[in-house]
Amino acid sequence: MMTPAAPQLPLEAYRRLLDIARDLAATLDLESLLQRIVTAAAELSDAEAASILLYDPQQKVLHFRTATNLPGALQHAMQVPLEGSLAGLALRRRRPVRRQHAHADPEHYGHLDKLTHIATESLIAVPLIANGEPIGVLEAVNKRRGAFSDVDEEILTVLGAQAAVAIQNARLFLQADLIAELVHEVRTPLGAILAATQLLRFPQISEAQRRQAIDAIEREARYLNELTTTFLDLAALESGRARFHRERFAVVPLVDEVLQLFAAEIQAAGLTVETAIPADLPPLEADRGKIKQVLINLVSNAIKYNRPGGKIRVAAYQENSHLAITVSDTGMGIASEHLKHLFEKFYRVPGSAERATGSGLGLYICKRIVEAHRGHIRVHSKPGEGTTFIVHLPLRP
Repeated sequence: MMTPAAPQLPLEAYRRLLDIARDLAATLDLESLLQRIVTAAAELSDAEAASILLYDPQQKVLHFRTATNLPGALQHAMQVPLEGSLAGLALRRRRPVRRQHAHADPEHYGHLDKLTHIATESLIAVPLIANGEPIGVLEAVNKRRGAFSDVDEEILTVLGAQAAVAIQNARLFLQADLIAELVHEVRTPLGAILAATQLLRFPQISEAQRRQAIDAIEREARYLNELTTTFLDLAALESGRARFHRERFAVVPLVDEVLQLFAAEIQAAGLTVETAIPADLPPLEADRGKIKQVLINLVSNAIKYNRPGGKIRVAAYQENSHLAITVSDTGMGIASEHLKHLFEKFYRVPGSAERATGSGLGLYICKRIVEAHRGHIRVHSKPGEGTTFIVHLPLRP
């Protein structure tokens, strides 16, 4: 049996695909790349919306990553099963799936229609495969005029092939970039550990010097452990493979847990802690572990950059449908010219390295986690008076 020939694409479509291919090849930032892909898919297929779902090989599910019709944070919270979805069907079969009346198909994942408030009528789902590895699925939904055609399917198939390679390249570039940064960051603590071990080899060193060397090894090893964990978190967030597990939980026990983790450090620094959280504060619906990670980072910074005998204040309150959590310190504060850079990757306030070690990634990761919950984080600070971080989160996504 002869295989049907691929439909002839219009000349304008070929030109547009070539332009897009050049654009994708030159884009190594994953977020920008995914947005360009879905924008091109919606334009080329004349669809109401387009989206990319990335495949998670550990959980064996698809994660909504980017869409033309959804805010970025909502996409990260949405999972689509391989079984029981047209996107999953396309990835399992490794060939496009096209439906004129998708809502009537038993494989249609109707839960998405409720979340997006868009009734899916017509749909094309194209698997993204690069070097035999499943990357995800590119979808176009609701043809604006008429029905999706063979030409539309062929255009999205070509675009999908380009997109899969571009996504894989962006991920590899990200990994290489992170590895280079990690190697740069670990050289200093490794050097300190090597120097301390060399010192311990001399039998004539005093007991005080021996204790200092052991303390240095322990301190730098703890920092290395923290650093590698931070880089793993960053890699998961940047690649779209971070998993969010939503649950309802009270804020007071979470804050108590975080403060208890730092009880010894707070006591050693002579700091006092004050909390102000109403007893009737409604529960939060979010990923508890991720929100705990944010609070750990903020409280850790409040300890590191506080003055001796200073104060830390953690408060929470409701603002309409949102919950605000604040972490304040009475430390040295941050000059206004540095505030706008605080949440940038690898940024450290000049002079802060003299007070505490750090990778410059903590606040960036906090921002990514909060935004993935459709929230936002901001900072107020005055030199000499202290700093306050405010996290705003929707009570229910």
